Amino acid sequence: MALEVSLLSGWLPWTLESVAVIALLVAVGWRDSRWRTRKLPVIAIGAAAAGLLTARVVLPAAGVTDPLPLSVWLWFGVVVGSLLVLIVGWNAPRRVTGHAATARTVNWRHRGAAAVAATLAAVVCANGVNQFVGYFPTVGDAVAGIENKQVPGEVSLHQLTTKPDPVAQKTGKLVKITIPATPSGFKHRPELVWLPPAWFQKERPALPAVEMIAAEHSKPENWIRIGQAVQTAEHYAARHHGAGPILVFVDPTGGFGNDTECVNGPHGQSEDHLVLDVPQYVEKHFGASADPDKWAIAGFSMGGTCAIGLVTEHPEAFRHFVDISGDEAPNTGDEAQTVANLFGGSQAAYNAHAPLTVMAKHGPYPPITGQYLDGTEELTHIRVAREFIAAGKKVGITSTLTVQPGGHNWQFATQAFSYAYPWLADQLLSA
Repeated sequence: MALEVSLLSGWLPWTLESVAVIALLVAVGWRDSRWRTRKLPVIAIGAAAAGLLTARVVLPAAGVTDPLPLSVWLWFGVVVGSLLVLIVGWNAPRRVTGHAATARTVNWRHRGAAAVAATLAAVVCANGVNQFVGYFPTVGDAVAGIENKQVPGEVSLHQLTTKPDPVAQKTGKLVKITIPATPSGFKHRPELVWLPPAWFQKERPALPAVEMIAAEHSKPENWIRIGQAVQTAEHYAARHHGAGPILVFVDPTGGFGNDTECVNGPHGQSEDHLVLDVPQYVEKHFGASADPDKWAIAGFSMGGTCAIGLVTEHPEAFRHFVDISGDEAPNTGDEAQTVANLFGGSQAAYNAHAPLTVMAKHGPYPPITGQYLDGTEELTHIRVAREFIAAGKKVGITSTLTVQPGGHNWQFATQAFSYAYPWLADQLLSA
């Protein structure tokens, strides 16, 4: 099916790139010597300068901290270059075979090709970012995400029934919920809960729970659509007679571009939502255990940073964590930018959310367990994880680091969570 075509590899990305290059070559054309020796070099320099300015100034100022691959910037340059070819070459003379260069204007073939090149290059550039982070693996995923389609298998709270359900007793149920922002007041999007098959048993125990936190630019369902968290949990449940924790796919940001890093501040009371609103609601409406030994945080990228941060700051609420590719501390740029953006300029507030500082100040913790998972390409994150492990060991936090092939993208997060989940479920169910 067309919707199953990969956006990360295969024929579609290659075709888009090839057609974009051909269109650019047609748009540039041969034309006259003035075009070739004067205007084209200026266009090339302009495209390169625009790329350099965006990479070094615009994105850091916007708080984008992860470096994008060179291919993305090359295609960004093609976009700018194509637009400059269209503008500068709109009335540029072209070479006419058998005659000297004339004042005849460039024809619509060049103009149309420049427009096509710019459009396709923009698509390729955007998909280059997508290939880097793995956000939309297929065309269907992109369509579903853009159109905000319902997650497959999702039901509303009103549709949920506690009566015997043969399907739910095999695979569990995914429920869309709206958690009241009480007491946090945090404005957030609808969230989701996956109830394991054990939840539908006649004698239902007070099950453990895991808050699932995605990356910075994300939606609550990303762990489901991209990270395959529900499939991972279902595989575990199938091997353990339906047992498993409740998975809560939370919204820590309230919007795609609102980076809260799971702290209270100018961007909203995200921390209170995750620590207070969510557990209270899940315990009340789904009968989850109120024992902090049976609560965990698992996250990727920003979510990984949130996982270690929330557990070290709130051991009264969470006692287990899975930190996949998390940072050393909340991060929206360099430290000065982060202090200004997330904490209203308060250095003390920043320090109160830096895990190494928090652990040292807190002293001995109740038994806490965790896992750090980083890709072989994430050398900084590996170093940070080792520092956390050493610091945690001094205060009663038992944790390990697993390094697997991969980089900072959803493909790595998916495999890392699949690896860590059985351990996490065992920790929660045996607590």
